Amino acid sequence: MAKKYLSKADTAKKLKVSERVIQEMINSGTFETKMVGKNVKVDEDSLNEWLENLNETDEKLLALKRVICHFEEYMRPENIFLDFAAENKFDAIRILSEKAKELKLVRDARWLYEVVVAREELISTAIGHGVALLHPRHLHPSKIKTPSILFGRSSGPVDFDAPDNQPVNIFFMLLLHNDKQHLFSLSYISKLIMNSEVLEAFSTAKDSQEIHNLLTVMHEQAK
Repeated sequence: MAKKYLSKADTAKKLKVSERVIQEMINSGTFETKMVGKNVKVDEDSLNEWLENLNETDEKLLALKRVICHFEEYMRPENIFLDFAAENKFDAIRILSEKAKELKLVRDARWLYEVVVAREELISTAIGHGVALLHPRHLHPSKIKTPSILFGRSSGPVDFDAPDNQPVNIFFMLLLHNDKQHLFSLSYISKLIMNSEVLEAFSTAKDSQEIHNLLTVMHEQAK
């Protein structure tokens, strides 16, 4: 029987990861491949054999890659907004709300500002260590065009009534459609910022690509 070869897209769909991850696996020689025209194809038999022989460590690694790829669906590189100037917490929320509208993540910046401020007036979303997890009090899928997360970094620290009394300069604005997305994202971000080196790098990264890499590569504390 002739061998069957899969495209990177089909391989990614089968493993439930991104094509970028598949390319990394191809580069490392995980699967047998073949050039078909100008495209690299994955030998399906080689792929199935690899899946059947995964050890416990490799299974955990694959599961983590799937989690990261799931987070990447919400946290796209263009959603990263660095070094804006905010005078106070309300100014920071306004700026990020306007950025969300500019990126077409929401339909109405004023609406977003108002619902996030209403959430802040109940209790601060600052969690300490210079980080705030901004979000509306209730989910509003009709107002949010695409489930997304906006990352913002202010040029200076902003007082945010944090539990550790420290100002905030790192903001995640969660704009999601349902509880499952929201809880998954909260858990992912919370685990990530437990890594002190990653947390420090959020403040020192020079560009949005560096921030995106910090958010979407595997760190020991995220496992």
